[in-house]
Parts: sequence; C-alpha cells; structure tokens
Amino acid sequence: MSQADLTIGHSTTQTLGPAFSIPTKKFAMWLFIIADTMTFAACLVVYGFLRNGTPNWPRPFHSITNVAIMTFILLTSSLTMLIGLRSARAGDKGAAFRWTMITAALGIVFAFLHIREWLELIDHGMTLLKNPWGTGLFGASFFSITGLHLTHVTCGIIALLVVGVRYKGAGTMRMTSRCWACTGISWIWFGCSSYRWSTF
Repeated sequence: MSQADLTIGHSTTQTLGPAFSIPTKKFAMWLFIIADTMTFAACLVVYGFLRNGTPNWPRPFHSITNVAIMTFILLTSSLTMLIGLRSARAGDKGAAFRWTMITAALGIVFAFLHIREWLELIDHGMTLLKNPWGTGLFGASFFSITGLHLTHVTCGIIALLVVGVRYKGAGTMRMTSRCWACTGISWIWFGCSSYRWSTF
C-alpha cells in the first residue's frame, strides 16, 4: 500500500469521526427534554396521589371551555412552529421569522388566558394555603403545577423572540422547535389532567 493511500485513509477517518457521535448541543437538548419530562411526570404523580387521597378535593371548574381553548391555541402554535422550521430549512428567512413570531404571539395569548384563570381563582379566595371549596392542598398543588408549565411557556416565548430576531439558520430553529413541542405535549399530559381532575 502506498503512502498516498495511507494518507487518504487517515484523512477519511478523521473526517467521519466516531460512528455513534452526537453533536454536543443536540445531546444537551435531549438531556434537558428528558429531565423536564421526568419533572412533569413526578408532579403529575404527586397531584394524583393528593387528589385520590383527599375526600373533599375541590372542584372549582364547572366547564372545560377555557382549558379547551388554551389547548387548541398551544397545539396551533406547535403547528406554526413546524411551518417556521420548514421555512428555515428551505432557506426562506422571511417566512421563518414570520411563523416564529406567530408562534410567540400564540404563546402570549396562552399565557394571558392562563393568568386570567389564576386571577379569577384568586378573586374567589383561592391561595397557595387555602381556598373556599375544601383542602388547602388544592391551591398549592394547582398553582405549583400550572405555574411550572407557565414558566416553561414564558421561557419558550423569550427563546422564540430571540431566535426570530437573531436568526442563524435551521439548526437553531430545530432546537427551539423541539423545546416548544415539549411544552405542548407536557400541557396535554398534565396540564389538562390537573383541570380535568378538578372539574364537575
């Protein structure tokens, strides 16, 4: 074998890298999503135990209309985020920016409806420690769980605005879209459950 063949083979090995290597940013993002999912799961399990173990668990929600609207808005925002990502992959910077801003706007509407729901509950006398319908554990658990999700949505909105304004290609959009999709899935998983277990 000639020296040229050895050089070419060595160069190819260096270019390809390890067979199972994962980009650092992608690996960190998946670790964050997995950890986030486990956190949400733990909160939902605790909420379920409290709900089933408390005979006088409050049921302040007499309709699922508001949570249905919130869910529709968040699912729609996941769709607009997907369209924005496809636009970024196609190299259409204008469309990617537009759809990212639409996604952020839908997130703001979701957060507004969420906060309005909180204010109505607070106006009825519900706090972290007490409420007029029964055990004080309901206020603590409900505000904690929905507050955790609202914090994620708020951080996601900020990330969308930053990514949209400082657009640097489909790679950044892809990571942001994964986080936003995780926010939507987590809402369906435990956000809706926390409402449903306290309705009717």
